[in-house]
Amino acid sequence: MLQIYNTLSRTKEPFKPAQAGQVRMYVCGMTVYDYCHLGHARMLVSFDVVQRWLRASGLAVDYVRNITDIDDKIIRRAVETNRRIGEVTEFYIDAMHADERALGVEAPDREPRATQYVGEMLDIIGKLEQNGLAYQAGDGDVNYAVRGFADYGKLSGKTLDDLRAGERVAVGSAKRDPLDFVLWKSAKAEEPADTKWESPYGLGRPGWHIECSAMSKSLLGLPLDIHGGGPDLKFPHHENEIAQTEGAFGGTLANIWMHCGPLMVDSDKMSKSLGNFRTIRQTVAQTDPATDQAQYPVNPREAEMLRFFIVRNHYRSSQNYAPDNLVDAQNALDRLYQALQNVPADGQGIDWNEPQAQAFKAAMDDDFNSSGAVAALFELASEANRTKSARSAGQMKALGSVLGLLQQAPAAYFQSPTRYSAAAMEQGARSTLDAEAIQSLIDARSAAKAARNFAEADRIRAELRDAGIELDDKPGGLTQWRRA
Repeated sequence: MLQIYNTLSRTKEPFKPAQAGQVRMYVCGMTVYDYCHLGHARMLVSFDVVQRWLRASGLAVDYVRNITDIDDKIIRRAVETNRRIGEVTEFYIDAMHADERALGVEAPDREPRATQYVGEMLDIIGKLEQNGLAYQAGDGDVNYAVRGFADYGKLSGKTLDDLRAGERVAVGSAKRDPLDFVLWKSAKAEEPADTKWESPYGLGRPGWHIECSAMSKSLLGLPLDIHGGGPDLKFPHHENEIAQTEGAFGGTLANIWMHCGPLMVDSDKMSKSLGNFRTIRQTVAQTDPATDQAQYPVNPREAEMLRFFIVRNHYRSSQNYAPDNLVDAQNALDRLYQALQNVPADGQGIDWNEPQAQAFKAAMDDDFNSSGAVAALFELASEANRTKSARSAGQMKALGSVLGLLQQAPAAYFQSPTRYSAAAMEQGARSTLDAEAIQSLIDARSAAKAARNFAEADRIRAELRDAGIELDDKPGGLTQWRRA
């Protein structure tokens, strides 16, 4: 039976959807004001694996992942670039979808935008006001009265006294308590017109936290079976969601809370101030991506390496993005594809009675332990190489598809260059030889061998190896090549 670690209870629990066979899953998505970075990749891939396994387990999943398309950062980007809010958000939504496609992330069943649910947000704010949990301050903002909600802090484990100890009321603040958070922001004269909505509280826009309470309740109802997001959302965003939703409607917002672990860069938290900020497209694009284009050409080998790098670790673990770790991930993924190239897979699909398939299932049922599932793929690769079993190769490929891996043709995969090999890291560049030049050298080598000029054939092989190209001679005179 599937067990999931619940952030709320701080333990693994048997997963029992509120409605048998049906899963209502809500994951907090992107604020679309910039390109997606590697931390976003961790979240996107982690929950993609979750929804894939739920579906593979025979459950009907309604997967909702929202888009925040109104926010202070979006407004700043629009003002800085002299564009309308909608232009900014549409561009970065397109860019986000390009990143998802690069990483093999399947689209959620529904992808609501915050601006489509302002009315529902105002309805919740009205209920909170009626319940004594919201008030309009002197500056026009509507705030949530945190001390009025007895369970505040139950998700994060923070007590009100702990939170209060480090807080100070800013000069001129109209909040009754520094812990209170904004539900509705009163409009300011200098803000663009397309950031203002009519409301019972005057012109303004919603605060960040209220949007997810409105969208999850409107689209999936209560309680959610699973609510997920990145590690930084546990507090205050998800804590505030609980306070809003349960404060307005009673009951429970979500039965299971899931949070993926952080993605570090050289053991430091990724941030622009540290200079270690890296986007998905910078990591997997064929060439340096244009800064004014949402779409970009993807290097499929590098993109799958990044997905594999994420999937081979447990989703709750801390993960370090560092050059050596990327080289290791590329080498490991290459080994799986090498097995598929050595032994073509049959197309019979998954046999769940097979021992490695059972090991794969046991790992995934243990809190989506994709690390253990990947170990089962390597066992199958070893078996395929040892026994030349097309069935073992087929099992590996079919199980890989559950994780969104191993679906490229091996020959095409290996003909893509990669920056993430030891040689490329040392040289600081990809191989400069294109496919046509490589084939020309292979043809020249074949001609040299036919003429029994083995010294020339060996020289050409060495030249190709120096360029990062490995040759595999097959029966019948066929030579396959791959980029190391």
